[in-house]
Amino acid sequence: MAIDTATAPASAAGRSEKAPKRGRRPSSLLTVLTWILAIGFFSPVIWMVMTSFKQESAAASNPPTFFFEPTLDQYRAVLEAGAGSYFLNSLIATGVSTLLVIVLAVPASYALSIRPVKKTQDVLFFFISTKMLPVVAVIMPIYVIAGQLKVLDNIWTLVVLYTAMNLPIAIWMMRSFFEEVPGEVLEAAQMDGAGLLKTMRTILMPMVAPGLAATALICVIFAWNEFFFALNLTAAKAATTPVFLVSQMTSEGLFLAKLSAASVLASLPVVLAGWIAQKQLVRGLSMGAVK
Repeated sequence: MAIDTATAPASAAGRSEKAPKRGRRPSSLLTVLTWILAIGFFSPVIWMVMTSFKQESAAASNPPTFFFEPTLDQYRAVLEAGAGSYFLNSLIATGVSTLLVIVLAVPASYALSIRPVKKTQDVLFFFISTKMLPVVAVIMPIYVIAGQLKVLDNIWTLVVLYTAMNLPIAIWMMRSFFEEVPGEVLEAAQMDGAGLLKTMRTILMPMVAPGLAATALICVIFAWNEFFFALNLTAAKAATTPVFLVSQMTSEGLFLAKLSAASVLASLPVVLAGWIAQKQLVRGLSMGAVK
């Protein structure tokens, strides 16, 4: 009996030591599959960056060329083609419209979440219903109105349109972030005599700062990538980066390497903005996920 009781814990300990080893293999396999999928999704971007450093003949070769001598000729050609003015227009339209969206969305979402009134759900549905209308259905009246007001090919026309385009999404997102603020915190601030502006500035805004960063970044991405309004309402003065990218595709000659270089330059601002705000972005997008 002494031998059995001694061997029983030993066998149990052996099983407990082997159990984690059996669990490592599926975890390692899942990690490998995750990396394969990530590289597969990211491979077009890698290929675009590689192509931007090729000569046009190497970029259009079939089969593809993997070993080549890197060159910056395509980037020089893009900058010499006047890409700076297009990028500046995109920066102005994106930056100003995002700032206006945040300024308008914060009080609106505060009112709809913390100080709701009757018909709040109807108001929210009206906001989001504006995103259900196809853009092509409204381009004609917008074009006519802009022509009558003589604001065609004007960067501030795009600012107004981008603000209207992103405002409903920003209100919905900021409302969900404001709803995560505990009501006890607001009651304590009210009992301490803090007014509305002080409560917003010192309590609410620091608490919803991650959500504010996530909302701003999404508005930046939507405004920077917007193409339809910029193509139809601008010409030479107010054209933005997406319009410039399309202009690099010609029916004569090779353009893949130059187009890739322009695409890399156009992607850098959004990538840098996401990288700088990644901590706030992750916290903002995960707010409310764990109760």
